[in-house]
Amino acid sequence: MTGRADEGTQAIPHNDIVSPAEVYPGESQDELGRSLKARHVSMIAIGGIIGAGLFVGSSTSIAAAGPAVILSYALAGAIVLVIMRMLSEMAVAIPGIQSFPEFARMGLGHWAGFLSSWLYWYFWVVVVAIEAIAGAVIIAGWIALPVWLIGIVLMAVLTAVNLMSTRSYGEFEFWFSSIKVAGIIVFILVTGAYALGLGAPDGPTFGHLTAHGGFAPAGGMQVLAATTSVIFALVGAEIATIAAAESAEPTRTVARMTSTVALRILVFYILSVFLIVSVVPWDSVVPGQSPFTAALAAIGIPGAALIMNVIVLVAVLSCLNSGLYVTSRVLFTLAARGDAPQALVRVNARKVPARAILIASLFSYAALAASVLSPEVVFSFLVNASGALMLIVYLMIALSHMRLRRIFERECPQQLTIRTWFFPWLSGASVLAICVILGAMALNPASAAEFWSSVAITAFFAALFLVLRRARAAPLDPLAHIDTPIQEPAE
Repeated sequence: MTGRADEGTQAIPHNDIVSPAEVYPGESQDELGRSLKARHVSMIAIGGIIGAGLFVGSSTSIAAAGPAVILSYALAGAIVLVIMRMLSEMAVAIPGIQSFPEFARMGLGHWAGFLSSWLYWYFWVVVVAIEAIAGAVIIAGWIALPVWLIGIVLMAVLTAVNLMSTRSYGEFEFWFSSIKVAGIIVFILVTGAYALGLGAPDGPTFGHLTAHGGFAPAGGMQVLAATTSVIFALVGAEIATIAAAESAEPTRTVARMTSTVALRILVFYILSVFLIVSVVPWDSVVPGQSPFTAALAAIGIPGAALIMNVIVLVAVLSCLNSGLYVTSRVLFTLAARGDAPQALVRVNARKVPARAILIASLFSYAALAASVLSPEVVFSFLVNASGALMLIVYLMIALSHMRLRRIFERECPQQLTIRTWFFPWLSGASVLAICVILGAMALNPASAAEFWSSVAITAFFAALFLVLRRARAAPLDPLAHIDTPIQEPAE
């Protein structure tokens, strides 16, 4: 198979790569719309990062690692940042990809595209059910209705939003994210002023960073162990690469998004957690309860609990909204590749994959039912089995990037307008870091169940690929997506 060439140019042969047309000669021409604007995609990226994992989940990490949890967030943030840079490099170099797990298909083979797509789909289906329950619990504290009923209503409403149009999803997510961003900026300003001594009875409060057993009271290994839970709070920024495919200028949108993701991670996570452990003693943080509420209460903000409950509810609804969106788009792409029923590749008059959205919501309803009927067995397994999946997906993305980068450097370097820094050293370091974190999960008794449940789900989808696969093992041709001719290298 050869790369694309115009008259007067000679195509460069690729002995180990085949084109999409050869693999899928009858692939559906159904296409998603392009109604999202840059502001939607930008806020979707922010919304993917800021969730209940920050507002509530950070309490567990703080209680485990103490003030040194700041380093855990920095390490996890660095890994996610590098992965996002890899995705951006590939998205700009290979335009037209609608679901980022497809890069694994191009870099490593159809098995990797199948596996990473289904694992990512499964992860978000479970997240949707978890977020529906979390939102329902908050609302149940205000109105006397069963949690399961409120959860069903929340899912039904946001499913309807996604069915309306991609633009309606984008607008809802834009305002959800705007509220979260406004809330966290106000939190940083208020707690930052208090930590500096404005309003604090005893002056600056940064002494809390070392006054209660030291900066790392549980030792350095606990900082690494905390990273295994922290990194999942940072999952979600990659949704923007999927949403960008439905924008008017996907390549430019992705390029613009990556330039600010580092700042978002730094400001919204590291700075927030730094101020929390500066304002309140770390050993007073109760796992499962929002440390943001504790910090505001320590400052003396009236109604702190109610304020944070409202913000957490918005964060939960945002994650629920995004989860329904991303599961439908991944399922749509799987169907287009022949890895899911072909009926799911159809879009309606509004260019929305309605069938894929409904199927994704049905599985989330099933997970929600499991939380009611079998919370200690079935639902517990579903949740645990999603624990390490994103790390496995990220690992495949990193490995595929390293292979694709070498192909482009050799045959089409002009496409590399965005490059991952310090290649291949930083890319290799990210692969090593992910493997170390997975190993730490397997060896840590507190997270071993999550690791091995995730391995079981991965093995299930791998076996499913072996059963369903056809005679197609070579990776797709990344150069087939490029509109410019490929010139012979100068002798």
